[in-house]
Amino acid sequence: MDRDFTDLMNQLKDKKIDQFEVTPADFPAFQKAFMAFETRKRVVGQADKNGKLTYHYDHDAGNDGE
Repeated sequence: MDRDFTDLMNQLKDKKIDQFEVTPADFPAFQKAFMAFETRKRVVGQADKNGKLTYHYDHDAGNDGE
């Protein structure tokens, strides 16, 4: 069953979760949801070992460094 990446990104945005991981196998489904996500520029990913990606939400983006 595919994960609901739109829901996960909304949970990041709403501060319900701090981060989530995406495996290489899940990346195509994530990419589709990511490209449709309104505030995708604030969803920041970091590459980990074995092709795994960890995403978090940058709540400070656009606040002039405050």
